[in-house]
Amino acid sequence: MAQSSIGRIIGASSVGTMIEWYDFYLFGMLAKTLSVQFFPTGNPTAALLSTLAIFAAGFIVRPFGALVFGRLGDKVGRKYTFLLTLVLMGGSTFLIGCIPGYASIGILAPILVLLLRLVQGLALGGEYGGAATYVAEHAPANRRGYYTSWIQTTATLGLFVALGVILLVKSSMPEASFTAEWGGWRYPFWISLLLVGVSIYIRMNMSESPLFAELKSSGKTSVNPLKESFQHRANFKMVLLALFGAVMGEGVVWYTGQFYAQSFLETKCKLDFEQSRTILLWAIAGATPFFVFFGWLSDRIGRKWILMSGMLLAVLTYRPIFGYFLEHSIALDPGASVITLSKEMYWRFVGLVFLLILYVTMVYGPIAAFLVELFPTRIRYTSMSLPYHIGNGVFGGLVPFIGLLLSTSFPEDPLVGLWYPIAITALCFVIGVLYLDNKADENVTD
Repeated sequence: MAQSSIGRIIGASSVGTMIEWYDFYLFGMLAKTLSVQFFPTGNPTAALLSTLAIFAAGFIVRPFGALVFGRLGDKVGRKYTFLLTLVLMGGSTFLIGCIPGYASIGILAPILVLLLRLVQGLALGGEYGGAATYVAEHAPANRRGYYTSWIQTTATLGLFVALGVILLVKSSMPEASFTAEWGGWRYPFWISLLLVGVSIYIRMNMSESPLFAELKSSGKTSVNPLKESFQHRANFKMVLLALFGAVMGEGVVWYTGQFYAQSFLETKCKLDFEQSRTILLWAIAGATPFFVFFGWLSDRIGRKWILMSGMLLAVLTYRPIFGYFLEHSIALDPGASVITLSKEMYWRFVGLVFLLILYVTMVYGPIAAFLVELFPTRIRYTSMSLPYHIGNGVFGGLVPFIGLLLSTSFPEDPLVGLWYPIAITALCFVIGVLYLDNKADENVTD
């Protein structure tokens, strides 16, 4: 396939996926503000926990979206399935920005938010597998890690864009105007409708995956992708191995390095809003190219040891890194409600968050190629989507909620929230080292 052609395929797939991640992560980025808008006042910790629980609910339903849309993608096609998920995601995000606050409609407000959040989770459950599969089925075998790694950048780029839009809107108005019931915090949700419209136009001009088109024209598509994926013993064994030997650890490393880190800087280290967000922005900007680097490297040395190295580094360094954050922020002014770092300390924090996200690039950059190569074309969308979204949506998505819950339950240890991601990652590392093969350039046409 010509370089320009694969470039257009990657671009069209990536733009839509990036926008879906943007939509999905707005909720997490604005959790503190949303907790005030959609829950009764008087107990901010309970309101924030409730908001994070709704945030986590969107992750928990992602495996169900993987089953529903994975089946559709293996029967109807990749293109139209992830076009549908894009419409559902964009519409839900826009509508979250339209729901009146608790002060206006009471308990109906959080109920509506929860329902739309569930639709978001279902849509995202179908998006990623489609985009990764679509790109992989266009890519030559010896460059599959490199080409699919561009899809891997979209989750972090979506987070980057969400952060950037929020900061831009927030800096253009007073704090009271941003946090009012119909204030500026709603604008990033409304902007989603424009972004989704552009992406739909781009995706409408895409053709179907050649491997799936050939399979469909020959009448060899799966009659029941769910049954083939999970009732055939050999395939189900690969689903379990993918989940517990790779994706489970990858998921918690992803959310610890980006979401938990931001929450920790804001709630435990008490950094002001702008510093906590811009630290993450700089770190993301510096680390994002490494998604592509590690995807490229996995084509040459295999996927396994890159994945395992990222997990091991995370297990060994999480507590020292987060301990440094805590020690050097509280030391500035132990009694302050908001901390502002010096220029030197600010860039040290950027460097450490960069390391956290570098671990993310190691575990996330090669994962799409790794998953694609485990399963045959006829059931690939379904088979790869389920372990991916359980690992990321359930194990990874619960990191912020469980971290806050542990910190609330055991306040004497400010780093107690890290034990959940450390334990999950360590378990996944052991299973992966023992049972995964170090594969690359596998044949995906069967």
